[in-house]
Amino acid sequence: MIVGIGIDVTQVSRFTQAAGRQGLLERVFTAAEQDASMQRMAGRFAAKEAFAKALGAPTGLVWTDVEVRKDSDGKPFFACTGTVAALVAERGIASIHLSITHDAGIAAAVVVCES
Repeated sequence: MIVGIGIDVTQVSRFTQAAGRQGLLERVFTAAEQDASMQRMAGRFAAKEAFAKALGAPTGLVWTDVEVRKDSDGKPFFACTGTVAALVAERGIASIHLSITHDAGIAAAVVVCES
């Protein structure tokens, strides 16, 4: 059963400008996530935003408690710890589906959470 759906679209140029602000990348991304181009980082940002929406946009989530990773086939997935893992467990979420795309200066992500 679907517990939540979230979508987010991020303009890569706007994200790149925002990333120049001191501390933003460290607040939003783990060290492992900061190893990519701005286009990929914008996609990861969109993924985290979409995930938060799928969870109901709760307050108190720590951005670095969810990390966007890729499996051996290149498929993106979330690794959850701390506040995010607790909320996933509380909501009875057993499966999280993530899709990220980039085109024409836009990064977009869709998240579906299932129990």
